[in-house]
Amino acid sequence: MSRKKVAPKSPEATGFLIADGNGGLKPVTADQLLEAARELAAKRLAKGTPLNSPSEVRECLPALLGSYTHERFGVLFLDSQNRLIAYEEMFRGTLTSTVVYPREIVKAALGHNATSVILAHNHPSGTLEPSQADIQITQRVKEALALLEIRVTDHLIATGTATVSMAEKGLI
Repeated sequence: MSRKKVAPKSPEATGFLIADGNGGLKPVTADQLLEAARELAAKRLAKGTPLNSPSEVRECLPALLGSYTHERFGVLFLDSQNRLIAYEEMFRGTLTSTVVYPREIVKAALGHNATSVILAHNHPSGTLEPSQADIQITQRVKEALALLEIRVTDHLIATGTATVSMAEKGLI
């Protein structure tokens, strides 16, 4: 049985260049570009940023969460003026699901002294429609936080290019 030698895959061409440190330019890989987009999105969601509508968060989520090949679940913790206190990616799952523990979200919300939260996760499949599991976990987290007078104002689902608001769909 003969084996063919396969050349290693070259980094995905993006068409972007970056300084190489020696006065020249080198191509930027897709992974480097995605990481830069995540950093930019995180800067847009800096502490103290007012978040008064889903659209203000919607713009950043595809860059923060949309490009992962596995589900990630994050929480934006807000103060009484709807200003961002912190954003934390709290849970990491598989291609099709993530286990979310309401208790951990409650602990983090109390630790940040948040008065409300926005839940956010990605769907690597590219489907924006909330699943029954998404609706159920949103309700469970909402009930757990309500005991402490902390509101769930939205649950956003992101793909690589778009975001849907469960609040705007009447599911919160």
